[in-house]
Amino acid sequence: MYKNILIPLDNSACSNSAAEIGIKLAGGFGSELTCSHVYAAKLHDDRFRQMENGLPPKYQDEKELERQRNIHDSLITKGLRMISESYIDAFKNGCEDAGVRYERKTMEGKNYLEIVKDVRSSNYDLVIMGALGLGHVGEGRMGSVCERVMRRISTDMLIVRSGDIGGRYVVAIDGSPNSFGGLMSTIALSRVTGAEIEAVGAFGPHYHYVAFKSIAGVLSEEAGKVFKFKEQENLHEEIIDKGLAKIYQDHLDRAAEMAKGEGVTIKTTLLTGKPYDQILKYVEKERPALLVMGRVGVHAAPGLDIGSNTENCVRSASCNILIVSSKAMPPAMKKETRKSIPWTAEAEELLNRIPPMARGMVRNMVEDFAVKRGYTEVTADYIRKAREMMMPTQ
Repeated sequence: MYKNILIPLDNSACSNSAAEIGIKLAGGFGSELTCSHVYAAKLHDDRFRQMENGLPPKYQDEKELERQRNIHDSLITKGLRMISESYIDAFKNGCEDAGVRYERKTMEGKNYLEIVKDVRSSNYDLVIMGALGLGHVGEGRMGSVCERVMRRISTDMLIVRSGDIGGRYVVAIDGSPNSFGGLMSTIALSRVTGAEIEAVGAFGPHYHYVAFKSIAGVLSEEAGKVFKFKEQENLHEEIIDKGLAKIYQDHLDRAAEMAKGEGVTIKTTLLTGKPYDQILKYVEKERPALLVMGRVGVHAAPGLDIGSNTENCVRSASCNILIVSSKAMPPAMKKETRKSIPWTAEAEELLNRIPPMARGMVRNMVEDFAVKRGYTEVTADYIRKAREMMMPTQ
């Protein structure tokens, strides 16, 4: 699947773990690895010039200053290039021992800018990068270079916190093409590492409750009567909760069918609550080797660099994270899952009293109830019966 892999190196612990993982994956996929290091000779040159006024008087002569600049430039450039080569030499040995093809690159400039420039101008299909660099201090779980690269590329990116890549993978499914693309990438990775796969879906009805109550709270008494908020509130909450659960369970069922088509059996788990919060809690509890998430979610606006759920998980999760930009969609569910039936005019009128955000969910749920009970059409009486079954009278 991944045939051209880039690994930016800086000799940090996370970078060295990224190199180990990259060599293992390249061996399994038959990939070619490119290892790179960026050194900042010009930055040191600028700093030297900024400090010239603080040099002793004997060095302030312009000819002497120019001589010192040339010496400094030569030593710094040569020294930094030698450091870059030494980082890559260590990586080279690992590639040769594993029989993996590799290419080496050294670049001068600002680290994240040069990495992004290289990714955009090359045909890499995966970037493997350490989450934290040599300059890491404090409790942060993601360095600025890694974050800046993540935001500026569209290539799949594996952010590494540890060298453990086997065991178990968790892939987040939200119905978006990127999340299903993440499932396909996870399946491909598991064939190399032998890892088990679990798909999780997280939905949060709380926002809908809050929004509904907020609207109800600011409406005038007359507007409340028009929208029949008091009559609809309990039904709305019931439909939102069950409806969202049904939608996300459907996403997970489709993911399981998709994996089955690839000859893989996966476990599925439905989580309730703020999506990124529930995913993080689940990851901390289960301790997978890898969390896989689509770059953007199902509601992403065009041009978004990264979705909020993915961003929050990348910042806070303690495991390795794969951000997937590729897209995939599972085949349509089997026809027998639900059959549409006609509605009477009175039934449609009742449906239209429900807030638009919940109307589609209600239609699907009522039709499911009707089909399972042998009804050939949806009537107003049946809607009332369905409501009583879904919401027993208090």
